[in-house]
Formats: sequence, C-alpha cells, structure tokens
Amino acid sequence: MSGLLAHLPGAAAFAGRRVTVAGLGVSGVSAARALARAGAHVTAVDGGDGERPRARAAELAGEGVDVRLGDGDTLPPGTELVVTSPGWRPDSPLFAAASAAGAEVIGDVEVAWRLRGPAGPPWLAVTGTNGKTTTVRMLAAILTAAGLRTAAVGNIGASLVDAVLADPPYDVLAVELSSYQLHWAPSVRAHSGAVLNLAPDHLDWHGSMAAYAAAKGRVYEGNVAACVYNAEDPATEALVREADVTEGCRAIGFTLGPPGLSQLGVVDGVLADRAFLPDRLHRAQELAGVADVDPPAPHNIANALAAAALARAYGVEPRAVRDGLRAFRPDPHRIEHVADVGGVAYVDDSKATNTHAAAASLAAYPSVVWIAGGLAKGATFDDLVREAAKTLRGAVLIGADRPLIAEALARHAPGVPVVEVTEAGTGAMAEAVREATGLAAPGDTVLLAPACASMDMFANYAERGHSFAAAVRALPAAP
Repeated sequence: MSGLLAHLPGAAAFAGRRVTVAGLGVSGVSAARALARAGAHVTAVDGGDGERPRARAAELAGEGVDVRLGDGDTLPPGTELVVTSPGWRPDSPLFAAASAAGAEVIGDVEVAWRLRGPAGPPWLAVTGTNGKTTTVRMLAAILTAAGLRTAAVGNIGASLVDAVLADPPYDVLAVELSSYQLHWAPSVRAHSGAVLNLAPDHLDWHGSMAAYAAAKGRVYEGNVAACVYNAEDPATEALVREADVTEGCRAIGFTLGPPGLSQLGVVDGVLADRAFLPDRLHRAQELAGVADVDPPAPHNIANALAAAALARAYGVEPRAVRDGLRAFRPDPHRIEHVADVGGVAYVDDSKATNTHAAAASLAAYPSVVWIAGGLAKGATFDDLVREAAKTLRGAVLIGADRPLIAEALARHAPGVPVVEVTEAGTGAMAEAVREATGLAAPGDTVLLAPACASMDMFANYAERGHSFAAAVRALPAAP
C-alpha cells in the first residue's frame, strides 16, 4: 500500500481502488483528500463550476485528485466505489450509473468509520428531527469537563473524516448524524446512540416517513452500551426495539417528568439519573439543575438529558455533567433572546425550520406573537396551529408559503389576528417586526419560529435570524 495514511488499519480498504467522490463541499473535500492519501485513485465530480468549486479543485489537484466540474451526473469509467456528500438524493443519475456498474455507494461518514479502524476513538452519536446540533455540543462540553479530548463533529460542520485522522487522536467523538448521512453509512456502530425525536421531515429525499424513520434508526445498530430514546416520543422507543445491538446494551429513556427505572428525567428542578447508578431501583442521582441549562426551555432540557445520558453511558461522572452544561453556550438563532423592548421580549429561533421545531419553540412561552413562513417543504400546519392556538396573541406571516399557515390559523385559531407581509425583498423582515410589535403587549414574546426553510427570501436560516435581530434593534425604543 502506498498512501500517506498507509499506517492506518482502515486505509487498506481503499488502497488501489478507483473511487469517485460526489460533491465538493466540506465533507467531499475531506473525503477526497483522505482517500487519496490512503492510496486510492480518486476522481471528484461536482455540478458547479464557480469560483469556490474551482478553488477546491485546485486544492485537491495538489493531492493527486482528478476533479471534473460542471457535470455531477456522469460516472467516470472504471469507478469501483462512489462516496457521496449528504445532500445528494438517492435517485441521482450518478448513483443509478453506479448501481448499473456494480459500484458501491457510501457516504463520508462511512468513509470515516472505515478509516477509523477497530482501534479508533469511539463515537457517541446523536440524530433526530430537531435538537441534534445543540445536543452534540452539550455532549462535547460534558466530555470536555470530564477531562476527555473530544470534538463535536459530523453534520455539525466539522469533518468527521478529519476527526478520525486527528493526531494526537481524540479519546471519544460527539457525532451528529443526519438521516442523509445514516442512509449512506451501513456499517457504522456507535458506542452509544440517541434519537431525540421523530417528525415528518425530508420526505422528498427519503420517499416516505417509514424510510426516514428507518434511516434515523440506524444510529442504534450495533450500539455497545446504550440506546438513548425519548420516552415521550414512542416512535423513538420503537426504533430501539427494532435495533440489532451488542449483547448487554441497554435502552435508556429520557423524560421531562420524574424518571422511571433506567431513565433520566426532572424532579423538583433537578436533572436526575435513575439509569447509571448501582441502586437505581430505589434512588436517583442528581446531575445538574434545570437552571444550569441555557436556555431552560422544555425542549432544551430534553436535549440536555439526552446529552447527559450518552455521557453517563460512556462513564462520565455526575459532576462533569453539571460542569459541562454550565459551560455550554447555545449557537445563534436557537431560541436566542435578542432584546426586551417596551416590556416585550424578542426571540430569534430562525433555526426552527420545520413544524416540529416551531412547536417546541412556541411551547416555551406563555403568550406569543408569532412570525412564521418561508418554504414549507411539503409540510402542513394544522397540528402545529391547533397545539399553539391557546398561546398565540397574533401572527405575522412572511414568505412564499405563508398562505398555508394563514389557512391553518383560520381553521384552528380564528380569533387570532393575522398579518400577511407581501413584500419579498430585504425590507420584509423589518415590516414583519413592526407589525408584530403592533400586535404585542407587555409580557408577550415576539417569536421568530418560521416552521419553514428560508431560501425563498434569505441565503439561509442564519441570514434570516440576523435580519430579524437587526429589525428588532432598529425599533424606536430598542436599547
């Protein structure tokens, strides 16, 4: 074997093979570079041909990678293995061609797992419809507080391939896995895994709710210590029951109520563990206070419990759970308090890009003027509005699919005043904030929880959140 990574046991699986890497995003570039260094003959393909793909192509050319821009559909002759980036759909022509040629298709997560080899750092893996990034970052903070060398990687943005090749090696990795990544990762076997929740999402990619759930459930396959599930979401427990795990692996639930046996939960403002202590039949272990969770919204407490369960499954002491949660700071645009103006709180949860996330955000506040809308991605809003109706004081709707939300409000919250912002340009959010301010009274929360994707009006959810915060700070009485 000739590659720069020849010393790694997992590199032998790729040495000498003809590999096509689909996509030149962060994960694709890392995979192409690592595979070339492992001794594979790598061709990278990407449908783009702009400045960024060209810069990445030049970077990879120095690694001996053949890059073909402007055509992501044609399979290079002789390809034995295709490595896809997470966003490429399973029905892409490239994969049909790979199937016809007898070439295996895997994702960058699978590449990382195979390169890792049997002696690599164990993975504590998190998936779910919502809360993945926050939970993984909480988990990494807890592991760090325990004195372990770790990183939050995977779907969170940092390359998992780079993490498993790190020198010195990590002790353990906190890994966020999307349903896309799990779909293309058949042999990943985490030390312990968690499914935080399940709600319809990405069905256009997976084809059905059953296929989406099955992809999420792969996080439990082969777990060694614990399968962590949401005791208040029966679909996650069902995935545990279906999983093929290592003998001795335990099912560990988390709940916002008092914990049952082999669960973590909440008792009198305390995060309590009845799963990882010798006398769990008769007592619980205090891990942290609800006040140690930032912010202490119900769904964020659930995230903290899931992170704590994975850390405890790995053997982390209770004090490290508390210290890690105290050290954790949430990412922007996740129920982020922007300002108080005239007795009204303004909160940015632009990351709430689907109905499940928006429902959790709305449930965190007793009296809400809701700013919502964007691209629905095929979602319906009746259940969301029905559940939130009692807390809504008003709604301001933006974006391409705002009529769908307006119709749901008319059906299930007919007494709630609704304003539709028809402007589609940069001033739309400023107008939405002004309209919401007009509907709000002291004690209310103006909440941006769009329940929709952002790309009809903004580059991404972060730009949408920044626009909201700027509009709030531009209000006449803003601090």
